[in-house]
Amino acid sequence: MSYPKQPGATTRLSSKGQVVLPKSVRVAHQWDSGTELAVEDTARGVLLRSIKSFTPTTLEAVVGSTGYRGPSKSNAQMRAAITRGARARHGRG
Repeated sequence: MSYPKQPGATTRLSSKGQVVLPKSVRVAHQWDSGTELAVEDTARGVLLRSIKSFTPTTLEAVVGSTGYRGPSKSNAQMRAAITRGARARHGRG
């Protein structure tokens, strides 16, 4: 995703090594207070990327998300079904 350059958007490094990002940049990227940023040193300069965090959840909340309601399958049975599906999808018989 490419954002337009922010004209006149400058900042200064503090004595503690902190940088305040201009509001126009924070708004354009939807970075609110507490947003975690990855800092990467690149050949063109320093790159900041937001780290998309997952909302906290529990195992019980996601276990049923597969939708399968039948009897349990073994690993061998699952591998065989995946192989059959891949062959059917790609027409290799």
